[in-house]
Amino acid sequence: MSFKDLMKWNTRMSAVYAVGVWTMVSTYAYCYYTGRFEDKSAQNQNVEQEPENPNQVVHETAHSKTIITYKKDFVPYTTRISSFIKSFSSEK
Repeated sequence: MSFKDLMKWNTRMSAVYAVGVWTMVSTYAYCYYTGRFEDKSAQNQNVEQEPENPNQVVHETAHSKTIITYKKDFVPYTTRISSFIKSFSSEK
């Protein structure tokens, strides 16, 4: 590599570094301006608990909350299919 090639490489890497730093600074400023750095732990404490239902199962993760509600007297699909197939046979 010649000295000119090293200078070109150094200039290009400096530009990449400058763009990266500018992106980090502007992202921090945007998040600070829009209020995304506010303390959210106080907001989470005010969440009301839902009434307990034996037919509901709640799965909570850090980012989502999923509530599965089971129907009363639900027959699984595998049982339905096997009963349907058995209805065609002579066995009862």
